[in-house]
Amino acid sequence: MGKLKVAVLVECHPFDIVGFQEMLWSFEDCDCYVQAFDLFVQDEKNRESYDTVLYYNMSLPLPEAGDFLESYLQNTLGESGQGIILLHHALLSFPKWDLWTQVSGVKVRCEDGVFEYHQNETVQEHIMNTEHPVMDGVGDFSLVDETYIIGEPEEPGNTILITTDNAVSIKKIAWTRTYKNSRVFCYASGHDNCSYGDESFRRIIHNAIRWTARDHSDDY
Repeated sequence: MGKLKVAVLVECHPFDIVGFQEMLWSFEDCDCYVQAFDLFVQDEKNRESYDTVLYYNMSLPLPEAGDFLESYLQNTLGESGQGIILLHHALLSFPKWDLWTQVSGVKVRCEDGVFEYHQNETVQEHIMNTEHPVMDGVGDFSLVDETYIIGEPEEPGNTILITTDNAVSIKKIAWTRTYKNSRVFCYASGHDNCSYGDESFRRIIHNAIRWTARDHSDDY
């Protein structure tokens, strides 16, 4: 099998571009194409050619009914079985939109009166499901990261992979689910190069790309 082809979508949130790209370059069996979310959606020639799409955008306003973005998310996302990864601030996108609840598996996201973020927190990450392919080769580890207080991922169909006992974080910070025909991996960690440069974090993201792209023989 050739290299996996990954679309990496960014928009509406700053990040350490160099550190993030260095992490992507470390995945030697993947070709990762960083691009703006709206440009990806409009690229009808190429957008379905990716094995997995890693969302690292933070798109808060709802798309207008009938426009190209709303049409893609309503009618195309998840239909082909293309992998979906929601990383860190991508979980906050489209608050109060039921469609993104179905994709992400968390109902309460970036909403007034609920949402908090806390930077430079020590996050002890506890692996809850060591048998899952996304956790292959990963044991409990610690990150200095930005944490979120949002709703816990309690929608039906979630399989929790990582938890933390950090007092200013959601407790369930990584999980998998299915949206339509697509495997989905969601991970609340990943703010900056403190995460991108961590060996365990990189291994999780690489494993998640392979798993969502169905580059595994297992049935998880």
